[in-house]
Amino acid sequence: MREDQNQFLRLLGRLPARLTAEQAAWVINCQAHDMPALVFARLLKPLGNPPPNGIKFFATADLLELIQDRNWLTRATIAINQHWRKKNASHRNVASGVLAGRAGNGAGASVGTRN
Repeated sequence: MREDQNQFLRLLGRLPARLTAEQAAWVINCQAHDMPALVFARLLKPLGNPPPNGIKFFATADLLELIQDRNWLTRATIAINQHWRKKNASHRNVASGVLAGRAGNGAGASVGTRN
């Protein structure tokens, strides 16, 4: 958020009616890169019907209501943890597959040249 926007909001004394994903992440106290996981898990719904690569806005009133709900916070935390667990596991699988592929290709090439 720009400094002039920040000063205006301080004078106004309240949050704007809609927030960007980054601003919404601040309200929820998570990282901006966690927001797509919450949307995918259907724990957050952006306003309107934005395109997949478009800017998404979230209703401040909805967010302020959700952060008061302990059950929602628990589900959001679990969704974020599961998202990163799956993403990290897929990276490990790709990395181990590349290493196994290199070892297999090297051994196979040497066996093929012996015949």
